[in-house]
Amino acid sequence: MIPLTFRDFQIIVAGVLLLLGCIYIIIGTIVLISRGYSSEVKALAAQTAQLGQKGMAQEVSGLVSSAAELVASINQLIRTGTGVGAFLICLGLLMLGAGYWVVQQISWTVA
Repeated sequence: MIPLTFRDFQIIVAGVLLLLGCIYIIIGTIVLISRGYSSEVKALAAQTAQLGQKGMAQEVSGLVSSAAELVASINQLIRTGTGVGAFLICLGLLMLGAGYWVVQQISWTVA
């Protein structure tokens, strides 16, 4: 059995929290960068705009309303990706703060 003191346990917990906090911040940043500006979303938005213009030129109201709904869905998709990224960054910052607090609670004096 590995002898593990309470101080050792606190150091391990603080290290894990700090590491996970950094990982969550990096993942959240990647999500923010990649989700909102992906090539698939750009292509879908461009095709939807062309579809809407074609529907207006041919006076097809159903096509125009469907294109408008599709644009709204794309906008919601981008907002959701942004929300997930922001949540991960906030969670990472919270874990960094918790890890720092655990480090502050460690008694570093040798008894």
